[in-house]
Amino acid sequence: HLDKISLIKRYQMAGVKGKSGGKREGAGRKPSPPVLVPSAGITSTGDAITRDPVAFLTSLMVDVGADIKVRADAAKALLPYTHTKKGEAGKKDEQKEAAAVAARGRFAPMAPPKLVANNR
Repeated sequence: HLDKISLIKRYQMAGVKGKSGGKREGAGRKPSPPVLVPSAGITSTGDAITRDPVAFLTSLMVDVGADIKVRADAAKALLPYTHTKKGEAGKKDEQKEAAAVAARGRFAPMAPPKLVANNR
C-alpha cells in the first residue's frame, strides 16, 4: 500500500493541488491595438446612414468619393441580395433537361419492335 502512494506522488505534478497549471499572467501574444477604418466618404447628413444594411451598402457602392476597394467590397456583399446564383434555380429541372438533350440522336432509345400477327 505504501509503495502505491509513493508511486502516485512520484508522478504527480508539483505545486498545490487545484492551484497549479492554467493561464499564467503576462503569457502569450500581446493583443494588437484596434485598427480604425476611415469613414469612406459617408457623411451623417446624407441618406447613407441608415439601419437597412442593403441601403447602406448600395449607397456606399455608388459613392464616388469612397475608396475603390471599399466600393468593390460593398458590391460583393450586395450580390446575394440582388442576383441569384445559376445553380439555385431548380437543379433537378436542369438535370432533367440535360438528360433529355443527351438522350437525343445517337443515344436515343430504340423504337419498340412492330408486332405483326397474321391470323388468317
